[in-house]
Amino acid sequence: MAYHISGASLRRYVLFWLAALLAFVIFLLAFRTILLPFVAGMALAYFLDPVADWLERRGLSRLMATVVILISFVLMFTVALMVLIPLIISQFNQFAQSLPQYVTQLQQLIASPQNSFLPKWMVTQIEAVKENFSSLMTEGAGFLGSLLNQIWNSGKTIVDIISLLVVTPVVAFYILLDWDRMVAKVDSWIPRDQVATVRQLAHEMDQAVSGFIRGQGSLCLILGIFYAVGLSLVGLNFGLLIGFVAGMISFIPYIGSLVGLVMAVGVALMQFWPDYGWVIATMCVFFLGQFIEGNILQPKLVGSSVGLHPVWLMFALLAFGAMFGFVGLLIAVPAAAVVGVLVRFAISRYLQSDIYFGHSSALPWDDKRSVEGRVLSERDEPPTST
Repeated sequence: MAYHISGASLRRYVLFWLAALLAFVIFLLAFRTILLPFVAGMALAYFLDPVADWLERRGLSRLMATVVILISFVLMFTVALMVLIPLIISQFNQFAQSLPQYVTQLQQLIASPQNSFLPKWMVTQIEAVKENFSSLMTEGAGFLGSLLNQIWNSGKTIVDIISLLVVTPVVAFYILLDWDRMVAKVDSWIPRDQVATVRQLAHEMDQAVSGFIRGQGSLCLILGIFYAVGLSLVGLNFGLLIGFVAGMISFIPYIGSLVGLVMAVGVALMQFWPDYGWVIATMCVFFLGQFIEGNILQPKLVGSSVGLHPVWLMFALLAFGAMFGFVGLLIAVPAAAVVGVLVRFAISRYLQSDIYFGHSSALPWDDKRSVEGRVLSERDEPPTST
């Protein structure tokens, strides 16, 4: 049976949600400079809520579970901040300095007559590509270095980092402690005749967001550790950096592993050639990582509950990042998941409505008399025989 949609109710719903969206955008634009620790704290609490529920089922109170989780997380983050992050930054600086030399050596390796497998017309263009790429790398490295220096030397960045490290754990603690009560309170505000629909939508949004943030986030972290350890065991220069970057961008299907594979094989050719056995070992690290991701991690951690197309995800990241900066990057994935669920719900309701079946009542953009005439003419038509 088709849903009946009246013009007044449709107008009311459209105006209400447009006003809510406008208020949300204005709020983000007005407070985007101070929202980072609060958004990060909310994201951290959402990520750790299942762990708190698990500890509660094991007999701990909500307060003790929250304290244990936050202390453990802060300790792990502190260790990473003191050991892992400086090592990655050091490898990044060395890699940026060595990249032009690696590119030159790779071009010479490809263009040399005894090793060249490229057609002659492509070999003749190697020198021009080399010059253009070298100039581009020089300009890009200079711009990136000056940009990072300006950002780091600005007092605001230091204040933001301090607030992120201090305020975020506090916000995460209180939100994680009161998570269930907050959800129950919001549920009590829902109109009772729409509570089933809203709960179903909230469940689908939670599946989409948690499937990506918890599932895909855990997958990226595991892959980053696997690639970093595997490449480091092979003995590849900058293996920790390349593996970590490849894992962190694995949320885009095939892109993360492909970028990491190209970077790792390029460095391996420069480092190990002509001992191609280590080059093959480098490639095997990524092939094994893809096998583990596709057959073990993806089904177990993510499954089919994400529902975010990679193109839509990349658009959301770029759009929210351009509008709201780093805060926009944090809310891009949840917002993309929520919009996807709402669009699918709206389309499903439209396909079951009298608008779709052609028997709609007066809509805000319709002329009332034309609608009444169309309804009368439909009633006067004789029934068709089969």
